[in-house]
Order: sequence, then C-alpha cells, then structure tokens
Amino acid sequence: MKLGAFSISLAVKDIHKSKEFYEKLGFTYKGGNIDQNWIVLKNENAVIGLFQGMFENNIITFNPGWDGNAQNIEEYDDVRAIQEHLKSLEISLTKVADTTTSGPEYIILTDPDGNNILIDQHR
Repeated sequence: MKLGAFSISLAVKDIHKSKEFYEKLGFTYKGGNIDQNWIVLKNENAVIGLFQGMFENNIITFNPGWDGNAQNIEEYDDVRAIQEHLKSLEISLTKVADTTTSGPEYIILTDPDGNNILIDQHR
C-alpha cells in the first residue's frame, strides 16, 4: 500500500510564534497562507503543517499521489483503494471516501492510542 507523502499537521495556539520557532529549527516556508491561519514548512524531507483554530489535535497526514515536495507522482494507490484495503483488514474509519467518485478525496482513521491519521488525496 502506497500512502504517499508524509507530514504532521500541528494544531497550534499562535501560528506566528510557532512559525518563528520552527524557522529557528531550520524549517522554511513551503506553502499555505498565514493570514488564513495555516502554513506548511519543510526541512529536508521533514514536512509540518501549522494550523491555528482549524482542529483540536495533531494529525498524522499522508498524501497519495504526491512526493515530499507536493509534486505529482505517476504511480500511486488511490485513496479509495486504500480504504477498501483497510476495511478488508477490519480497520475502522471515522470518515470514509465516496467510492462513486474519482479525484480528490480523503479518509480518516485513528490508531490504538487515539492519534488521528488523515489520508488526503489532492488529485
């Protein structure tokens, strides 16, 4: 199963302070809009998203169809195929993808320790 690019989405209290902190660790701006309270930062292969006021907890994120630079890759597993595989393993999903569609879609599941996992396909 190919889950795609990995990042962590952090629920932050003050996006400006968090941005400044992570920049001190060597992260640089990759995308997003700080005026909308979300940005994406990168340090080598590490990608983090900072989100203020959008969700309560941190989220582990995978993006099928993307590499670590948010560039399309040719061969990837569609999120709907990933969903069916997870269901066959009896893994519960808290948000399921619409299997009658194609293109962008996402699923959400939770690991045994309560960590949310977002599998978010953008194409």
